[in-house]
Amino acid sequence: MKKNMIVGQSGGPTAVINGSLYGVVAEGVKQTEYIDHVYGMINGIEGFLAGNYMDIGAMDATGELEFVRTTPGSFLGSCRYKLPEDLNDPVYPELFKKLEEKNIGYFFYIGGNDSMDTVSKLSRYAAGIGSDIRFIGVPKTIDNDLVETDHTPGFGSAAKYVATVVRETAIDASVYDNKKSVTIIEIMGRHAGWLTAASVLARKFEGDNPVLIYLPEVAFDQDEFIEKVKAALEKTPNLVVCISEGINDGKGTFVCEYASDVGVDNFGHKMLTGSGKYLENLVKEKVGVKVRSIEFNVCQRCSSAMLSDTDLKEAVNAGVYGVQAAIAGETGKMITFIRHNSHPYELTYGTADVNIICNEEKPVPAEWIIDGCDISDAFIEYAKPLIQGDVSLPTKDGLPIFAYRK
Repeated sequence: MKKNMIVGQSGGPTAVINGSLYGVVAEGVKQTEYIDHVYGMINGIEGFLAGNYMDIGAMDATGELEFVRTTPGSFLGSCRYKLPEDLNDPVYPELFKKLEEKNIGYFFYIGGNDSMDTVSKLSRYAAGIGSDIRFIGVPKTIDNDLVETDHTPGFGSAAKYVATVVRETAIDASVYDNKKSVTIIEIMGRHAGWLTAASVLARKFEGDNPVLIYLPEVAFDQDEFIEKVKAALEKTPNLVVCISEGINDGKGTFVCEYASDVGVDNFGHKMLTGSGKYLENLVKEKVGVKVRSIEFNVCQRCSSAMLSDTDLKEAVNAGVYGVQAAIAGETGKMITFIRHNSHPYELTYGTADVNIICNEEKPVPAEWIIDGCDISDAFIEYAKPLIQGDVSLPTKDGLPIFAYRK
């Protein structure tokens, strides 16, 4: 008997999270032997619990679905709702009752670590009550920190954005040569510095900016930082430094916490901001040169202006493969990327148990970090294939056309 399927998005958006949504919906619509209606949760699991969903499959017939593919942000809306750890909580039977009322047989959640936690809980609860609903996680995160996969959709485009804007910023910083200056660029990355590491791709030659790159994987020493800034200024008078927002002292204190109190989100994660500003003031005090700090903020994660064609294609394929895996009988799994070669770049797709993925983080390998402030050629070889190719957006009057929920 045919079943319906439902898809939702959760966590922070990426430039290609809607590419995965497009892949899930387009493949779901094609699978007419197994799937009847394709629904979309509005604002994730939290919205669905409140009765908010749409018939997103209908967008395929009108041609509107094609615009979703290159739209930034989360088309269906997002949430940061944490399901209870206790599977005996009354929210679970309430949720499954709603799924059964919609005759849902296939459930897809597009997101990062916390979203995989949701897939894990739902699939385990389903197994406990004998439900035949299949739960699949489709990965997304610019942080690139999910385990069991070579990389994640969203990282390639964000890395391309970071490398491009860092290169632009470095050129801008070099137009005046009469005085020494320091530009500090703060890039997203709480515990994993993959995106900040991508700033190394901005270099045009050996010794080019950014000269210093700091990731949260290495304990940050403020005194050593100041000495390295002083030394670097002797060779590069217009110095660019890239830091992760999550740089820390190695003992549990984030650098940004030296400047202000830090709040927490619904998952208990500290909400980080201000590391760049803190170091700006530190350099101003200790080095006495012109200094400014820049925070890339949300544009780095969701800008469609610098989409990587490779990243977008892989995001779409992850969604497609997720539907195929569910139909084949898999549940409690996340779609994974398996790299076979970098030159030429070769990739296939697979699945891994979501229970060994959720609540784990993949750091940048220690051997890819040089002297605590630089990135090796091994990372460059890893990252370069992921930023390749440009995407031509549909436009009108010189501006991109994006999809909007009606």
